[in-house]
Amino acid sequence: MIMERCCTSDWLSFLAGSVRTNFGFLDSSLLRMAEPPRSCDCFVSLPPGSKEDYVIFGKNSDRPRDEVQEVVYYPASSHAPGSTVECTYISIPQAEQTHAVVLSRPAWLWGAEMGANEHGVCIGNEAVWTKQAVDPEEALLGMDLVRLGLERGDSAWAALNVITGLLEQHGQGGTCRETAEPFSYHNTFLLVDRQEAWVLETAGKLWAAQKVTEGVKNISNQLTIGTEICAEHPELRAVAQAQGWWSGEGDFSFSAVFSPDNPPARMEMAKQRYMGGTALLQQHNGSVTAEVMMSILRDKASGICMDSEGFCTTGSMVSILPRSPDMPCVHFFTATPDPSRSVFKPFIFSESMRSVSMVMSPQYGPDDPVRTQPRFQQQVDRKHELYKAHQTALTSPDAGVSLQETMRYLESQCLEEIEAMLRGEIQGQELGDLFFDCVDAEIKFYQ
Repeated sequence: MIMERCCTSDWLSFLAGSVRTNFGFLDSSLLRMAEPPRSCDCFVSLPPGSKEDYVIFGKNSDRPRDEVQEVVYYPASSHAPGSTVECTYISIPQAEQTHAVVLSRPAWLWGAEMGANEHGVCIGNEAVWTKQAVDPEEALLGMDLVRLGLERGDSAWAALNVITGLLEQHGQGGTCRETAEPFSYHNTFLLVDRQEAWVLETAGKLWAAQKVTEGVKNISNQLTIGTEICAEHPELRAVAQAQGWWSGEGDFSFSAVFSPDNPPARMEMAKQRYMGGTALLQQHNGSVTAEVMMSILRDKASGICMDSEGFCTTGSMVSILPRSPDMPCVHFFTATPDPSRSVFKPFIFSESMRSVSMVMSPQYGPDDPVRTQPRFQQQVDRKHELYKAHQTALTSPDAGVSLQETMRYLESQCLEEIEAMLRGEIQGQELGDLFFDCVDAEIKFYQ
């Protein structure tokens, strides 16, 4: 359905142009923070924070810098009663019906760092550490819970209930990166739909949630829910009191009670980035658009766009969720590292959806080192076609600024036409091929 001149003609016409000279990107080494934190950020803007009557969601996924992030689509499915689903480490009972989802995820695991479903629900997660000890046993990853919430929840609140119910049944745990070296954490989540957002923060199986109905909000790698608790685990306060973390008197602040006394350095370093994200949102409060959200995710000075020795932003996502159910939601993914040097490509759910193999990593089946015991005894190549083309372009010796400028121009043209479509000013077509066409054209640019 949408617009051939945005994501087909515009992209492909430039392929025939003269932009193949002086390709390249800005050197990010000059912009790196001295000691950037190792984690992520999620953002949401609800009217009146947004310029239009849209909810705008955004997330950077900051992961080990050599990790590949893929974008995968799964259609809605029916499942036999009593069937199970194999998550990253454990199998759990499968829901009889799952929603169609699009996910941006580290290619080695089952879950996702961020994604959306056909009902306009978006979820992203963040790593946190709390006074509650991290369970060393393998359980559900926070990233598994993101996917499960999207597959089973038709609203942000429904997805929150899915996640908290599964957390109570199965717990959270297991190493969170593709290495035998343990690296585990608890999770916070930002769950968003067309009408509202929920911040969900966890400590083991315990949790607290805050509802957001207007304005702007961001989360990072720390607990942020104070006394503004709108829902909570029924035993939350009793456990806190029994552990001696709360006296049982006065107001109960989740962040004050459960934040660790000696937080990991990465949590301390994330405070500056969290405050930087808050400042950027406030700067644009009342005028947030998808383009503004992309600029926030590309911000190097705050550390939101991360580029450090071991970690970097490996994937980014921005979504437009119109309040009106008659208008489609639009989800943009980079599928490549560093949003300041990547292009956001639009995805819209439609009846003619198809997976895009060019942003899907190779599959290794039962021989995958994630599946074999002991896990992670070897490394495999998970680079997908777009990732390889993007990385080759970045390291090309004859690289310059022209390609980045051209790609950014095409992105802005696509954004303008998406906005025009949402305002009803133009008609679109072939929505199911939109993401495919953009990925295909981007690869051609890099060749």
